[in-house]
Amino acid sequence: MGSVDRGDESLMSSPVFAAERSRGRDAPLGVLHEPARDLPVYRRCDVLVVGGGPSGTAAAVAAARLGAEVILLERYNHLGGLSTGGLVIWIDRMTDWDGREVIRGFAQDIFDRLPPDAVAGPAREEWGSRDAARAAHWAHRTAAFHGVVTWSPTLDPERLKLLSQEMVLEQKVHLAYHSWAASPVVEGGAVRGAIFESKAGRQAVLAKVVVDATGDGDLFARAGAAFEADIEPNDIHHCMNTAWLFGGVDMSRWLEFKAGQAAQFSQFMARGRDRLRLFERPFVSWRNDIALFMGPRQSGFSALDVDDQTEVEIRSHRLMAEHLDFYRAHAPGFEGAFLLLSAPQLGVRHSRRLVGVRRVTRAQWPTAQVFDDEIGVTPSVSPKFPNISIPYGSLVPQTLDGLLACGRHIACDPNSHGFLREIPQCWITGQAAGAGAALAAARGIAPRAVNIAELQSALAKQGVFLRTAQMETGAVAPVAS
Repeated sequence: MGSVDRGDESLMSSPVFAAERSRGRDAPLGVLHEPARDLPVYRRCDVLVVGGGPSGTAAAVAAARLGAEVILLERYNHLGGLSTGGLVIWIDRMTDWDGREVIRGFAQDIFDRLPPDAVAGPAREEWGSRDAARAAHWAHRTAAFHGVVTWSPTLDPERLKLLSQEMVLEQKVHLAYHSWAASPVVEGGAVRGAIFESKAGRQAVLAKVVVDATGDGDLFARAGAAFEADIEPNDIHHCMNTAWLFGGVDMSRWLEFKAGQAAQFSQFMARGRDRLRLFERPFVSWRNDIALFMGPRQSGFSALDVDDQTEVEIRSHRLMAEHLDFYRAHAPGFEGAFLLLSAPQLGVRHSRRLVGVRRVTRAQWPTAQVFDDEIGVTPSVSPKFPNISIPYGSLVPQTLDGLLACGRHIACDPNSHGFLREIPQCWITGQAAGAGAALAAARGIAPRAVNIAELQSALAKQGVFLRTAQMETGAVAPVAS
């Protein structure tokens, strides 16, 4: 979101990389029939959340707070998804252009509990400031856009991993790491659980309601729900990358160089592009001695193709080493830099998007529309637009029952996906999906039949910012199919 420069977008389709991508795809070597077999049922629960990224963590906590018995399956050894394992530690804007904190709820719970030394960003009294000096200061630290200081901090990913885990466990959620969901359990047009793989083999979890927080819509797609999977080769929102951290740096010196020596900085960037072609500049982290590189954005690859994923990882790791050599030799503040960490999780922006009962679209942005089933509010992409309403219907498949979606694969158009995939928006939709799933499970109804006023009341009690008429009138309005 915003106008901040995240790198050299004109080089996303570098001919260097395009020329390398010539091996093509091998034709299938045949078909193997997998015999039917009986699977052990690992557990039964009210709400099964698949995926422990930002949206899945929020969903699990929200559902458990409403009394649901919750199981959370996560394929990695940590929670937080791209905000931790993907090193997307720059958390995008949670304030609107007037400085009002509109993304609250689970997001606010996170920042209320992170220790001060794990977060770097402007103080609350600066949010919304249009003071030129303050905006210029924070613009170089990922926290000012369009001349407005915003609440968009950077944070320590290890602290967020630990806090996310403890928040889940405090709510008595059954957490299973190292568990990869393979397919949904579908009966009578409704999802009733999921089959997953682990070192223990293939097992099943049965649930009253399933929340697909995989980020790629793995469950709803395999269950037969309609989805969109448009890949636009030259669109920043469809690129993949591996982020990394350099340690041993002095970001104060780097920022002085970047902000105070425009000609030399321009020459530095030109030299880097000439040398590496896909060349990245660093961002601040939560510490002055650690630099964040979001990694070279590589376009035209599919997050649903294992060969594409592997190719992006290989190139990213090679470029990380090449960046280290170049920055050590030429960048002020990087003379003693060292490789601290490459992200264990691939940075995926887009794969599938649900076709839902409702969707967020570009046409909505200027209208100030407030959906009657609003479950959250997101800041707009620029000051010329009002805040944007997110409907519960964007989490609900058009026909498939027993499942809610949350995170970057909710129902929206490509333009709106550009901000709905960000970490704070994933917290919004995850919290709503968890609450909706818990209410549906408790009443023995389909998620689409949840009483919207009851859902909104539950979300408001969990600190979510809402503006809907139901909150004022108590009107009953289930989502239509």
